[in-house]
Amino acid sequence: MNQNQARLAVLIDADNSQPSIIAGLLDEIAGHGVASVKRIYGDWTDVKLKGWKNVLLEHGLHPMQQFAYTTGKNATDSAMIIDAMDLLYTKNFDGFCIVSSDSDFTRLASRIRESGIKVYGFGEQKTPKSFIGACDKFIYTENLRRSSATTAPIAPSTVKHDTKALLELVRNAVEDTTNEAGWSYMGAIGQNLINKSPEFDPRSFGYKKLVDLIEGLGEFEFKYSDPLSGSQSIHVRVKRKKRSYEK
Repeated sequence: MNQNQARLAVLIDADNSQPSIIAGLLDEIAGHGVASVKRIYGDWTDVKLKGWKNVLLEHGLHPMQQFAYTTGKNATDSAMIIDAMDLLYTKNFDGFCIVSSDSDFTRLASRIRESGIKVYGFGEQKTPKSFIGACDKFIYTENLRRSSATTAPIAPSTVKHDTKALLELVRNAVEDTTNEAGWSYMGAIGQNLINKSPEFDPRSFGYKKLVDLIEGLGEFEFKYSDPLSGSQSIHVRVKRKKRSYEK
């Protein structure tokens, strides 16, 4: 293992996530670091988790058995929270990946971040804003299903009804990160967007990459540097209105 890669603890709530996301989920996590721990929690005597049972061994997930002691009480959540705190106290991890659409993990995410450890949340679009906001970055699992199902570009559709809000969000991010030369670095724009909205993801708007989404808005211009060096950087600024004497 590359010693410079972040060590991540992956904790999956089997009751509140679907096995269809697993390939896309692990691919996404690999982009942030190495999954040193991969645990999935649930009552494995329950037939509802049969789908997860079929993918456990293939993806190296360690099933954690948790019986439902009382109807209406989620023992799985409690087990995940206890284990997460135990792992946090070892100080062996650079980040935690919490896979659930349950708001019960809001305080856990906040507590981990208070320790200076990154939290990546994964859940469906129904996930409460409280949990989303408690994470450093939140990825909708619907995007993971689409990504694993096809490599073709996704046609932009979900953004059509709220283009104005998206444009304002991106414009503010560009303006907030503008340098003295009047340009914003693409990496800085992306980080600014995530800082403001942990759930921000170009895939939610039908684009694979942030640069494609910004270009699709049609309100920005781009500058590409070092095209032959292998380390090309992209800078962005809001399109300037031409004065009457300019051609």
